[in-house]
Amino acid sequence: MGKDKKSNNSPTASPNASSSKRSSIVLALVALAQFMVIVDFTIVQVALPSIGREFGVSINGLQWIVTAYGLTLAGFLLFSGRSGDIYGHKKLFITGIMLFSIASLAGGLASSEFVLILARIIQGLGAAMASATGLSIIATVFPEGKERNRAISIFAAVSGSGFVAGMTLGGIITATLGWRWVFEINVPIGLIVSLLSAKYISNATENTIGKNHKKNRHLDIYGAVTVTTGLMLLVYTLNIAQDIGFGSPQTLGLLLSSTLVLSIFILIEHRSKAPLMPLGFMRRGIIFWSNALALIQLAAFMAMTFILTNYFQQALGYSALSTGLALAPMGVVFLITSAFLAAPLVNRFGVRPSLILSMVLQTVGYLLLSRISITESYVGGLLGPMLLIGFGAAFSFTPTNIAALKGARRGEEGLASGLINTSRQIGGPIGIVVLLTVATFGTPHITGQIIPPTAAMVTGFGYAFLAAALLTGIGIVFAFSLKHEKQQHQGNSGKTTLHQD
Repeated sequence: MGKDKKSNNSPTASPNASSSKRSSIVLALVALAQFMVIVDFTIVQVALPSIGREFGVSINGLQWIVTAYGLTLAGFLLFSGRSGDIYGHKKLFITGIMLFSIASLAGGLASSEFVLILARIIQGLGAAMASATGLSIIATVFPEGKERNRAISIFAAVSGSGFVAGMTLGGIITATLGWRWVFEINVPIGLIVSLLSAKYISNATENTIGKNHKKNRHLDIYGAVTVTTGLMLLVYTLNIAQDIGFGSPQTLGLLLSSTLVLSIFILIEHRSKAPLMPLGFMRRGIIFWSNALALIQLAAFMAMTFILTNYFQQALGYSALSTGLALAPMGVVFLITSAFLAAPLVNRFGVRPSLILSMVLQTVGYLLLSRISITESYVGGLLGPMLLIGFGAAFSFTPTNIAALKGARRGEEGLASGLINTSRQIGGPIGIVVLLTVATFGTPHITGQIIPPTAAMVTGFGYAFLAAALLTGIGIVFAFSLKHEKQQHQGNSGKTTLHQD
């Protein structure tokens, strides 16, 4: 009898353990893919001088090696997310990783600047596919609640820490192995992730499409073309505005063009029977406010990282590697806090209190950084505010991702994932343009006084950090405005309704 009892219990325990193991492997694969995607933003920047020397490329040419990746990634996120909803998240995720890996190999073997830029464009496309569908896969593998919150917190941890890790890894790899390994290191990792994803990611992720979408597996091509073109134009405009000024005729002309194309996209969506992004989607309060918070938080954070990178190298005389190491503690704090503290905080207190705490901590950190000077001590004056900002930012990524997915109905996970990632991709360039403009206006003009150029620049940086504090201060107001929407499934009809608390 005891034997029978033991054998009867065994089959029930084993599938649960196996399912848990499979879910953990899927999470590790998605997180690793996301880490590669984010790291490739900054890992190349440290290698640019070496690339420029080998190919004899000017600074303007080198900038395209960075911009080509960011433009393609930002432009194709929304399209990739919606394509995953219609054609399958697993399929698009693996395709994205394979494209990214092949393009990385081509980049590492590039014989000219043109080949390298083309490889970066394909890398960006693959990155958009993998990033937009990765969060969707997590949403379908992990049930809503503590398990999903924990998984999203790990996803957020590798996303945020990847920005800083890229600069550190870029310096180390370039100094030891050479710049080509900045690209080639992605190849074996991408191959392993692709093969394991094919084995462990269940085909159930292919079946998240709602009944209406199954009947009409139609992708809004005109909407996809216009939104991708409009977003790429917008990100490109914001990038060149950093060099030629936001008020220049070229910047304003491109900004007008992107606005026009995105307006056409909205008109197409209004008239389409199967829109890429239903206009009612953004009218849901939890979707709107979570995306607004993601944009604001990344705008301040990316601009802060950009300014500190220049401050360390131009004002304090740090090398590129030393700069990466100086920023590393902030990335480590972000990683640990996101992975181990963010999910328990959300589970205990909810999304809105977590976001309010996040924005308050970041606001205080930026206010402390606004006192920056040319003789600032790293340990005594900079490290504390940086850690506070990293700590606060870590409490932002997880709840905004959770809120964005909570606002999505069944079959809209890819759309929600693509949109929240797009908001972040747009937020970074917007923040850099806005804060650098503030820094320029805040730089003292020399009128009879002898002001060292570096000291004047640092004064402008102080005003930029005040602007960052203002942005996250607005984020506090947005966080208070966030309403929690619950999904209620009625009977077996499969219908889902949303209401706000």
